[in-house]
Amino acid sequence: MTVVTPLTGAGAEITNVDLTDLSDDDFATIHQAFADYGVIFFRGQELTEHDHIAFAQRFSTININRFFSFHPDFPEIALVVKEADDKFNIGGGWHADHSYDFDPALGSILVARELPPTGGDTLFASMNAAYEALPDDMREFVDTHAALHSGKHIFAKDGAYDAIEDFQGRIGNAEAGNELVDTVHPMVIKHPLSGKPMLFVNPGFTVGIDGIADEEAKLILLKLYEHAGQEQFTCRFEWKPGSVAFWDNRAVWHFAQNDYEGHRRVMHRITLDGCPLEGMNPTIASSPVTV
Repeated sequence: MTVVTPLTGAGAEITNVDLTDLSDDDFATIHQAFADYGVIFFRGQELTEHDHIAFAQRFSTININRFFSFHPDFPEIALVVKEADDKFNIGGGWHADHSYDFDPALGSILVARELPPTGGDTLFASMNAAYEALPDDMREFVDTHAALHSGKHIFAKDGAYDAIEDFQGRIGNAEAGNELVDTVHPMVIKHPLSGKPMLFVNPGFTVGIDGIADEEAKLILLKLYEHAGQEQFTCRFEWKPGSVAFWDNRAVWHFAQNDYEGHRRVMHRITLDGCPLEGMNPTIASSPVTV
């Protein structure tokens, strides 16, 4: 029988299950845990690329990543690689993937393929727990405002990845980055699966607050980031051979640790298509930013 064990801070570990041979009951348990905890972890799995894709497709259609290099035989699988002589890793800061899209990604399923002897853990932070613990005045503010999300400063020409030679060959297609359309989302969303309120801003892709001057917005966002990144809302996942993590970009942040200099790390990631977001406050809605 599949066992779900909640973790301290964020997420849950699911044991006594084989992801290549799921019964309907197994899948229902996993789906419910994903909705309840925002990030779920598995150990001791032996997933081929075909298995990885098949598991992902049970949740949603696969989003073919526009910027990552991809598996030569399976374009559905993005390669998250850091070579032994690379200085920078991918995802080395708190963020939520694809928050800049009008329909942000449902989530990502990451499979460990080659790991360093030590290091390379990933941190996850619960945005429901962070929201629930906000001071009353800050909660009132986020309940009544929307934030601006953008990926241009990361993926476009001369953006963070394009400007650093170390990322060449791992991240590319700056032309698609130039074409990204900024999006406004409610600062507190109603989670599509659980219905719980989620703080929906992140340090990687949130660049402003609708209707608030830039400098003031920056200070407010920094306070929110400091609050949401507290240890009490987070968990640390130590990768081992056979490990799998499945996180919901609408419910958690994640942060890949870059502490394994001189060693290679290879992960396979599949990202899943999401849906439009609804604000907990029905008067606050998502919208593309038109120029």
